[in-house]
Amino acid sequence: MSSAEGSALDRVWYHVFPLGALEAPRLNPAPGDAGSPVDHRLRGLIDQLDRVAELGAGGMLLGPVFESESHGYDTVDPFRIDPRLGDEGDLVALAEGCRQRGIRLALDGVFHHVGRSHPAFQQVLQEGPGSAGADWFHIDPTADSPDGFGYADFEGHRQLVKLNHANPAVAQWAAEVVRHWQDRGVGGWRIDAAYAIPRPFLAGLCDAGRAHRPDTFFVGEVIHGDYAGFARDAHLDAVTQYELWKAIWSSINDRNLFELAWALKRHGEHCRSTRLWNFVGNHDTTRIASQLSDPRHVGHAVAVLFVVPGTPAVYAGDETAAQGIKRHEEWGDDDVRRPAPPVPAEGAGRSAWELHQRLIGVRNRLAWLSTAQVSMEGLANEEAVIAVEGEDGVARLALNLSDRTTAAPAGEVLAGAEGDTVAPHEWSLRLAPR
Repeated sequence: MSSAEGSALDRVWYHVFPLGALEAPRLNPAPGDAGSPVDHRLRGLIDQLDRVAELGAGGMLLGPVFESESHGYDTVDPFRIDPRLGDEGDLVALAEGCRQRGIRLALDGVFHHVGRSHPAFQQVLQEGPGSAGADWFHIDPTADSPDGFGYADFEGHRQLVKLNHANPAVAQWAAEVVRHWQDRGVGGWRIDAAYAIPRPFLAGLCDAGRAHRPDTFFVGEVIHGDYAGFARDAHLDAVTQYELWKAIWSSINDRNLFELAWALKRHGEHCRSTRLWNFVGNHDTTRIASQLSDPRHVGHAVAVLFVVPGTPAVYAGDETAAQGIKRHEEWGDDDVRRPAPPVPAEGAGRSAWELHQRLIGVRNRLAWLSTAQVSMEGLANEEAVIAVEGEDGVARLALNLSDRTTAAPAGEVLAGAEGDTVAPHEWSLRLAPR
């Protein structure tokens, strides 16, 4: 099965954060001003579609593209493309470019909160807690604040005003946003901060989207907990797999593959009833090439990503070993949201690119891996054999973090590292150090 066929969640996805990748200004100079100048940066992503196709990915997930005040998650108008990026015509052109190449397009939907410049909250600021817009939020008219009232926000960020998900008008608004962009070529949604949104609200949103376009999928951002139960109750097609993300880089750095084994046991249990969105980096995390203490281990992390069940996503730039560290301070995400470097002709970046191509090729060839079961067939601190078994066969991933040559059972070798050799008469694979 090629990357352009089958279920959208059987594909490899390429995740881009447009405001950073296209070097848009940090701040929107006039949020809410329908007449503000438009900079058509978004069309630059059309030029990157051939790179996505050459990599072998079959989907492109965009971070926030709707009008916002700054970083995209402080939404002002989700029916309008942020003028720092372009306009609706640019998004439609990108969707068409994706369609021509057999690439599915998905967007980031922010339905937990909005920015203070959102029209409903501006109405509350102008007219007070008794205004018609107040029921969109959780307003406390007795609170002592510069606004004259208090309100619930997102995790202490006062620029992010929490929506009242019990208000039918908010549910209708969210469904209209989804339908609007479905009609313009969008086939999937990542729901930001899904873990903080009531499950009935999410279920209604997903149901409304599928009623409009049955092949639309919804991925919820969930950090930890009962992934399968959350996905079931919220009617989500998949949830983000942060547990596995952490275990991959942590177990490699600590030379403790028992941690990875434990995470994969949990992963397998979740996979029996839900789909997991797997990654080794995204717009909120330190890049994998910076996260690992030894850059020679990047290939190990990437190999796990593309072999285990679920939906693998590549964060733009990781395929060329881009560096970037998340810092817990204002604008601390900037370093991991910069443009993806060009594909180099040589060096570590080239090696990372070619490794991604090989492993994505294997993933596309063995699309059944997406819904298979995972287990450990061999395990030590620095060595492991991960088996992934489905109706169409068994694939094994052998990892060697040590400084010595090791051996693992081998059948047909689909991809390997430089220095690995096969001994047919012994039916074994010799893994070079690291």
